[in-house]
Amino acid sequence: MDRKGICVAGNITVDNLYSVRGLPKPGELTTITGIQRSTGGALCNVIGDLAIIDSSLPLTALGRIGSDSDGDFVLDILKAYKNIDLSMIKREGKTSFTAVMADEISKERTFFHYRGANAAFCEDDIDWDKIPSALLHIGYILILDALDAEDSEYGTKMARLLCHARERGIKTSLDVVSEAGDRFRRIVPPALKYADYCIINEVEAEQITGIKLRDKKGALFSAFIPQALEAIRGLGVTEWAVIHCPEGGYGLDQNGVYAESHAIDLPPSAIKGKVGAGDAFCAGVLYAALQNGSLKDALELGNAAAAASLMKSGAVEGMMKAEDLWKLRASYN
Repeated sequence: MDRKGICVAGNITVDNLYSVRGLPKPGELTTITGIQRSTGGALCNVIGDLAIIDSSLPLTALGRIGSDSDGDFVLDILKAYKNIDLSMIKREGKTSFTAVMADEISKERTFFHYRGANAAFCEDDIDWDKIPSALLHIGYILILDALDAEDSEYGTKMARLLCHARERGIKTSLDVVSEAGDRFRRIVPPALKYADYCIINEVEAEQITGIKLRDKKGALFSAFIPQALEAIRGLGVTEWAVIHCPEGGYGLDQNGVYAESHAIDLPPSAIKGKVGAGDAFCAGVLYAALQNGSLKDALELGNAAAAASLMKSGAVEGMMKAEDLWKLRASYN
């Protein structure tokens, strides 16, 4: 098979975004100033960004939504992108949703997530013979319950899925979710053994490797990032290990060469919201990887995509075509 394009799999959610004037402490009240409804999750965000970055790029969606009005809403949104194949999305149960509390003051957001249909997404939902893609990206590990489950041979069902993708000549990429607790060390490493690309944030990298990447005041330990990247690649990642954070993007390639790219320094007034910025960065990196770009170029494009996302309140509304992202990057150099 002449493989082309990218397949994005995993979490599909409806995000109910509530704008608030400051996040309250327990027992306190805050004012909701606005309500927006949009699609979210790794699949919707990343595949939507990719569809805008290159409208000619063949894209395939893999996941589960409910047989409900939220599921209809998701499909209606994704159908607007003519280069996304939605035929392999399975419908059953109740669509996953997230209540997003977006603080107008700090621009930070807090998530309350209902697992729903995502929890049942598994490899049995995939017909490998119908997947034409050159690259499979899946997220998020730790909130895909069926794939996070233990596997006696591979460690987790996710690891098994990624291995089977590789056996068919499909390169693999993964992302995880930021979560408190001790599950990282048990659930994530098995999947990394079968990942060509790993694109995560600094909080997740610290959880996986145990290497502190921020001090108690929140300052980035940038000197420790190469060590964390080496540790991630040491767990099995064959191509690029990438860490992104508000300060920029950092990576280690298949030859052990380190690269970094500082984030675009947007003025505070230009930042409208942070929902989806990490997924936008991921989309930029994946697109560059598919185009056989260098890791440095991928980090540059990822940072430009993240900046574009930050300039609109929604997850994908600010995304631009690839050529415009490069212009955005150049305008801030």
